[in-house]
Amino acid sequence: MDEIEIPQYFICPISLQIMKDPVTAVTGITYDRESIEQWLKTSKHTICPVTKQALSSDSDLTPNHTLWRLIQAWSAANASNGMDLIPTPKTPVSKSHVVKLIRDFGVPSLYMNALKKMEVLAEDNERKRKCLEEAGVPKAVILLLITCHRQGKISCLEQALRILHLIWTPCSEIKALVNQNCDFIDCLTWILLCETENPVIVTSHAMVILKRVIEVTNSRLLEKLKPEFFKQMLRVLKSKTSQQATKSALHILIQTCQWGRNKSKMMDANVIFELIEFELEKPEKHVTELIINLLAHLCSCADGRAQFLGHAGSIAMVAKRILRVSPATDDRAVQILKSISKYAATKHVLVEMLKVGAVTKLCMVMQADCAAYVKEKARGILRLHSNLWNGSPCIAVYLLTRYQR
Repeated sequence: MDEIEIPQYFICPISLQIMKDPVTAVTGITYDRESIEQWLKTSKHTICPVTKQALSSDSDLTPNHTLWRLIQAWSAANASNGMDLIPTPKTPVSKSHVVKLIRDFGVPSLYMNALKKMEVLAEDNERKRKCLEEAGVPKAVILLLITCHRQGKISCLEQALRILHLIWTPCSEIKALVNQNCDFIDCLTWILLCETENPVIVTSHAMVILKRVIEVTNSRLLEKLKPEFFKQMLRVLKSKTSQQATKSALHILIQTCQWGRNKSKMMDANVIFELIEFELEKPEKHVTELIINLLAHLCSCADGRAQFLGHAGSIAMVAKRILRVSPATDDRAVQILKSISKYAATKHVLVEMLKVGAVTKLCMVMQADCAAYVKEKARGILRLHSNLWNGSPCIAVYLLTRYQR
C-alpha cells in the first residue's frame, strides 16, 4: 500500500485521505463530503480551507461524480496491491423526499414504511437529521403520535419515538404545538402504559421526550397536570426500567412540583416515601443529587415535611448524604434539615436528629470546605436548637466557631 502513488487530486485537502464522496464547494475546491461538512459545522470562521473565501454553514456542496468515478476505477485497478475499493456514496437526502414520506403518514398502508425510512435517515448522520428537521418531521411525528393515542394504535410507537428522540429541537413551532393543550403530554403518559415489544426502549425514549416537552411547556398547562401523570412518574421510578428513564422522571418531578397544586398531587401519590426508599438503595451520585433536590422542594410545604418525617429512615438518610455526594447535594440536604428544624421541630424530631448524626454533620459542614451560604444555613439550625443539643460533643466545636465570629 505504501508503494502505490496516489494522484494528488484524489486527496481531500482537509483529511489528507483519499476522498470517498468528493463534493465541490462554491469556491471550486473539491473536498470529501464528511470532512467539509464537519469543517463547516465546527469551524469558528466558515471559510473555504484552501481559498479562505467565505462559506455559509449550509453552503451548497455539489457531488463531483466524474472525480468519484476516477477514484473508484483507480482503486479497483490497484485492488491487487492492497487498495480498498471505494464504495458508492449514499445519495444525499432531499427535502422533497422527506416531505413525500410525511405525506405517507396519512395513508394507513404506507405510514409504517415511511416511519422506518425516516428512522434509518435519522440514525445515519447529522446532515440527514438536519434535513428531517427542516422538512417538518418533528411536528409530523408528534401529530402522528397524538393520532395513535386517540385511535389506540401501538404498532408505530417505537419508530416514532426513536425519530423524535434523535431530531427533537425546541423551535418556536414545536413549542406552540406543545402548548396548545395537554394532548401530547397525555399521549406520552399513555405510551408509558402500553404493552410493546421493546418496553425498555419505548419507555426510555418516551421519558426523555416527555422531559423535553415539560421544559418548553407553559405554566398554564403545568398547573393542569392530572394526578395520573404523577402516578406514572412514580411507576417509572419504581420499575427502574433504565437509568435514562429514572433521571428523566426525577427531572420532570422537579420541574413540575413548582407549579400550582402539583406538590399536593405528589403527596397523594406518596412520592416522598418512594424517593426515600429509592435513595436507601444507594443509586449513582447524579440520581442522589436529583432525589435530594426534589425532597428539598417537597419539604418546603407542611404536608411534605409530614410525609418526610413519616418515614423512619428519612433524617438519617439525608444526614449521611451530606459531604459525601456533591456541593449541590450538601446545599439541598442542609435545606431539608433547615425546613424540618424550623417548622416541624418537635422534641422527638430534634432528638432523632442528634441520634442519627444529623447534628454532627451540621457541625462538620461548618468546618468543611463548603460554600458560605451553606455554612450559614447549618449555623442557623445549630443556633436554633443549641440548648437541646448541648450534650453533643460537636456542639463545643459550634460554640467555638460562634465565639470566634
